[in-house]
Amino acid sequence: MKTHSTIKNGRTVIPANLRETLDIKDDDQMIWTARDGELVATTRRAQLLKAQALFQTFVPKNSPSLADELIAERRAASDAE
Repeated sequence: MKTHSTIKNGRTVIPANLRETLDIKDDDQMIWTARDGELVATTRRAQLLKAQALFQTFVPKNSPSLADELIAERRAASDAE
């Protein structure tokens, strides 16, 4: 999807159709990066979802929750004290 906006006083507006397509909301934190001569913008939420998807590739399907295992270990250690 191509669209454009103008920079005025160092500011620009992300066009509504792009905000809607990318689910960008008011007060979302944006991350700006210069890459290969282009400006790349993303949101913290998008980066979090990307990181979660990456980590899921390292966790076998139907494996026990690592968080639950850690909590159980900590409780057992606490009970042993």
